[in-house]
Amino acid sequence: MLRRPTIKDVAQRAGCGIATVSRVLNGQGSSSEQTRSKVLAAAEALGFEFNDLGRSLQSNSTRTIGCIVPSLANPVFAEVVQAAQAEANRAGYQLILACSDYDGGLETKAIRTLLAKQVDGLIVTVGDARTSEGLELIRAKRTPCCLVYNTPPDNGPGDGFAAWTVDNRGAADAVAEGFARQGHSCTGFLALEFGRSDRSRERYEGFVAACARLGMAHPVLLEIEEQEGRLLQLLGAMLAEHRGITGIFASNDYLALAAMKAARDLGMQVPADLSIVGFDGISTGLMVEPNLSTVVTDPKAMGRGAAQTVLARLAGLEPPGRPDPAHTFSFRQGGSLGPPSAGKSDGGEAATSPPSNQ
Repeated sequence: MLRRPTIKDVAQRAGCGIATVSRVLNGQGSSSEQTRSKVLAAAEALGFEFNDLGRSLQSNSTRTIGCIVPSLANPVFAEVVQAAQAEANRAGYQLILACSDYDGGLETKAIRTLLAKQVDGLIVTVGDARTSEGLELIRAKRTPCCLVYNTPPDNGPGDGFAAWTVDNRGAADAVAEGFARQGHSCTGFLALEFGRSDRSRERYEGFVAACARLGMAHPVLLEIEEQEGRLLQLLGAMLAEHRGITGIFASNDYLALAAMKAARDLGMQVPADLSIVGFDGISTGLMVEPNLSTVVTDPKAMGRGAAQTVLARLAGLEPPGRPDPAHTFSFRQGGSLGPPSAGKSDGGEAATSPPSNQ
């Protein structure tokens, strides 16, 4: 087996010292153009690649930023990653990506691994910023970090972290008003388990408060473990138990689109029999019939802002200002939200019982 060329081999071929080769390959210190050309030519001829770990030990920087999101199946997080990566690359950093699959154990493991790789900073979306063990590890390591879509709590592991997020409660209030304008009084809320998504919990809490303010019934809660799977069965059971429900607010568009399919499989028409509203504003929502009513957010702005925040901290600069919470979302009236059918317009068998979890 051929051995890998070393920096000593490059020095011998170029006819100079090891320190000179190191300066040239690191881009540090002074050297003549002739020497630089000889070193680069020797390195290329030998197929030598300067060891990243050695470089990081010398500079105390790996020029890497870790990024952890729940999933790339949801286009929102794919756009976050794409925007964050573009900002990192512009600043000379590489993004190292990991997905937690909405699993707290995998999330902690990924954060631990990235910290062990000595990333210079982190951009993360955690399951629950109030309880995340991974955020405790980041805090202990004092690694610059910015949350995306998580709202830092007043206490708990996420307290005090920088964050680029959406006003989830304000957006949920806008959804409730959208339902009320169409004449709905009895609704349901479809969400990933709150322990897997604190964004879902905030949207539900905002929706509950808005329904109370508007004189609507307390929304029936259906939490599910994953975004697919048994949704058809569970949604059917919820609608059978609470026959007065005329509208569903899903905590993300992915769930909303799945709910639209499940409603059709149950023999229901959207929005005549059941109105459905999502959250995020993914482009797929505009490609279905009827198109999806939703809360539109800007994941690229979230990813870009989070990356700029981390990079600013690494450079010792002031981080960029975050947008006014009221400007982090907009409500898009689509075809999936309409008035309830005549038989249910007065709320029918309105759900007055407490929310029922799975």
